[in-house]
Amino acid sequence: MIFQKKKQEIQKLEYDSTNQKPILKCSICNGEQVAGFKDNRTGKFHEVMFVRNEKDLQTFKEMYGLKDVAKEF
Repeated sequence: MIFQKKKQEIQKLEYDSTNQKPILKCSICNGEQVAGFKDNRTGKFHEVMFVRNEKDLQTFKEMYGLKDVAKEF
């Protein structure tokens, strides 16, 4: 019997693109990275997920249909 691994479906989510900007917050001390959205009006950051590797970042981009995510230190 051959087992086939199913490709996991990524749920498509939306965000307020007029008032929010996708950001990858990076720590200069320990290299931690957190993906989320920064409110353009208030500057408040809304954390979505912890990014451990390139695969996690790709998942974040696919979840929200993003091409590029700016880094902020």
